[in-house]
Amino acid sequence: MDKYVSEAVIRRLPKYYRKLEELEARGVERISSSELSAEMELNASQIRRDFNCFGGFGQQGYGYQVKKLKNELYHILGLDQTYRCAIIGAGNIGRALLLYKGFGAKGFHMDAIFDINPELIGQQMEGVTIRSMFDFDTYVKEHQINVGIICTPSNTAQEICDKFSALGVRAI
Repeated sequence: MDKYVSEAVIRRLPKYYRKLEELEARGVERISSSELSAEMELNASQIRRDFNCFGGFGQQGYGYQVKKLKNELYHILGLDQTYRCAIIGAGNIGRALLLYKGFGAKGFHMDAIFDINPELIGQQMEGVTIRSMFDFDTYVKEHQINVGIICTPSNTAQEICDKFSALGVRAI
């Protein structure tokens, strides 16, 4: 894909994907851009333009095959790959994200969780040990973490983001 795809189109792709999952679960096999626009409250021509950024997937007068389009978006969104994730902050939100099974089903594996609280460090949750922030740099480098998840107070979030970035983590 050599051409530029706008950020607005990229932001809509996961919405399209979720809607197509829903349609497939309802047994819908084919859908036109006008039917999809009614489902998503978007303009039909906008939907066609968005999909044409990636080569287009429908046939005029026939519409889109829901399963095929969903699979194409799955690939475009990178959901056909696996990602190693590290969570910073083992508070309520960090622990909830670690325990959520839906991420693993989509290829996002929660490899590690880090915190500064000595009372939490060493505890096990779903086979993952809460680690000390002192181990953070080494762990991220050695385990090739792809995704960093920040669950810290706002006053430390930028510092954590900078650390992830300096270690080569591109998705934060």
